[in-house]
Amino acid sequence: MIQVRTPPKRDEAPTVFVVDDEDSVRSSLRWLLESIRLQVETFDSAEDFLARVPDDRPGCLVLDVRMHGMSGPELMDRLKELGISMPIIFLSAHGDVPLAVRAMKGGALDFLQKPYNNQQFLERVRQALDLDASRRSQRQQHGDTASRIDGLSGREREILDLVIGGQSNKVIGRALGISYKTVEAHRARLMRKMGVSSFAELMQVVLAFRGRASG
Repeated sequence: MIQVRTPPKRDEAPTVFVVDDEDSVRSSLRWLLESIRLQVETFDSAEDFLARVPDDRPGCLVLDVRMHGMSGPELMDRLKELGISMPIIFLSAHGDVPLAVRAMKGGALDFLQKPYNNQQFLERVRQALDLDASRRSQRQQHGDTASRIDGLSGREREILDLVIGGQSNKVIGRALGISYKTVEAHRARLMRKMGVSSFAELMQVVLAFRGRASG
């Protein structure tokens, strides 16, 4: 069974994590984000962020590029090594094209230069939080499907593979050396265990699961 992180509780509010080594920037961003009732936590270094933030809290990361110690891009790389997926918005007063390209190729949602436009910044933060929520929902669905597949018997898994392969009950029966009615019974049980009510829904769930697992 594929291992997936346990998603946060549904009522856990997302947090905007701000990492910047300038006090004035941290204060300004906190005020701006809290003005639209977002939960904010600030950190004066990448090392401080890594030391204090649990690895699966919902939210997004607003990250300065150049800081004392570990830089913003280095923190992004470190989070990837740790398997922590969080939408990142970079802020920099020293932004240049190569650095922006590296940030975007590394998976950053956006790269904004200081001084930033407040409205544009808030729009990007909302997009980042929406993206994080969407990813978490997909991981939840993936985990649910993995658990359901893990709960199938060996015979049910064989039949599932043949059903997904487009084989009829008669063909499946001949391939497995069992009767048509036995195939029907197994198929009905695996549909119940998978929590689906139609062949089309079964195909959609399993193919989406396998596509995500292979990706």
